[in-house]
Amino acid sequence: MTTVCLVRHGETEWNALGKIQGRTDIPLNETGKRQAEESGEFLSSSTWDVLITSPLKRAKQTAEIINTYLNIPLIEMNEFVERFFGDAEGMTLEERIAAFPDKNYPNQEDRATLEKRVMAGLYKINQQYPNGKVLLVAHGAVIHTILSIISEDEIDFRKTPLLNACISNIHFQQEKWGIKDFNQVTHLSSNRKN
Repeated sequence: MTTVCLVRHGETEWNALGKIQGRTDIPLNETGKRQAEESGEFLSSSTWDVLITSPLKRAKQTAEIINTYLNIPLIEMNEFVERFFGDAEGMTLEERIAAFPDKNYPNQEDRATLEKRVMAGLYKINQQYPNGKVLLVAHGAVIHTILSIISEDEIDFRKTPLLNACISNIHFQQEKWGIKDFNQVTHLSSNRKN
C-alpha cells in the first residue's frame, strides 16, 4: 500500500489578506514558518521515505522546514505546482466577486488540465514509491483536486476550505486511491484548545 500525506503549505501574507495566489510566487510569512515547524515536529513521529514538493517558494520553504526534522530525500515535482488563476491572481475575494461574478477567471488553467496534471503526478509517485510512505507539500487547489477526484465528488471539498499547513492522508490499495482523513490541523498551536 502506498500512502501519501498531503500537506498544504504554511501561511503567506497573501493568505492572511485573502488574496488568491495561484502561480504568483509568494514566500511564507512568520506564521507560515511556525506552521511548517509544527508540522515537521508532528510528522517526525512517523517514518517517511521521501518528501515531494511543488517548486513554488511557499511550498518549498514549508517542505525544507519540515525536512529539518526528517532529513529525507527532498524532490521537486512540477505536477504539483498551484493552479494558475489568470487575471484573478493578487485579488481578494471581494475584488474577485466584483470583477468576475461568474467565478470564470480569464486566462486561468482549466479544470481538466489541472486534474490531468495532478493525477499524472500521483500516478508517478505510486510507480516510483510502491508501498512507500510519501510526504507531499502542495497547494489548496491541488489538494482539493486530488481529494475531489479520489472521493468521486462524494465529499464537496469546495465547501471545505483547506487550512494552511493542514494534513490529509490518502492511500493506494487494491488498485484504487482512498482517503483516510483530510484537513487535519490538531498539530498546529493556533488550532489547539487551551
